[in-house]
Amino acid sequence: MRILIVEDDPILLDGLTVGLKLAGFSPDAVSTCADADAALRASDYEAVVLDIMLPDGSGIDLLAQRRRERDTTPILLLTARDRVGERIAGLDAGADDYLGKPFDLDELAARLRAIQRRSSGRACATLSWQDVVLDPAMLSVTRDDKPVSLTRREFTILRLLLERPGAVIARTTLEETIYGWQEGVESNAVEVHIHNLRAKLGAGVIQTVRGIGYRVGAEQP
Repeated sequence: MRILIVEDDPILLDGLTVGLKLAGFSPDAVSTCADADAALRASDYEAVVLDIMLPDGSGIDLLAQRRRERDTTPILLLTARDRVGERIAGLDAGADDYLGKPFDLDELAARLRAIQRRSSGRACATLSWQDVVLDPAMLSVTRDDKPVSLTRREFTILRLLLERPGAVIARTTLEETIYGWQEGVESNAVEVHIHNLRAKLGAGVIQTVRGIGYRVGAEQP
């Protein structure tokens, strides 16, 4: 899940980035409204973690602006726990959820998974196709009830494919999701991850659509 974190406290920002990465997310991080707006215009994110008090403005104002521009990216606000007015204003401006500071990182991860499920129209917490089952919360994958060990990026690719069985996911979309701004990307990186997934799951799970991308849940053309 590629997410954008907007937080001006450098210690909290670093903790969120590291912690959410360990929880299976692919985070990018900025500390101002201006940088957040630029990031949202340049890239597609599955969710945003947005602090309200930022050095160059209010996160609520940024949220309202994005909604006026028909940006439907799920946004979770970080608020002071005792500021009910901020929470109400944020929800009325279009926020999908909020979390009061201080907060538990595991709860934040769970809330992000929940708003992502809602935005994609899913009710079930797990993703599956035939005998392959992926649990985003537990960061686990099984096939035929047997555990399959995946790297973080292999897990992310499989999750993206299982979220839309039969749909072709472009190679560039996979690449943008599993690699952040500051990470170098080799030209064949996605192909290597797909090769490893096929070795672990079986050759028939992931199909290649030449010149476009990859999918699960469809027969070879």
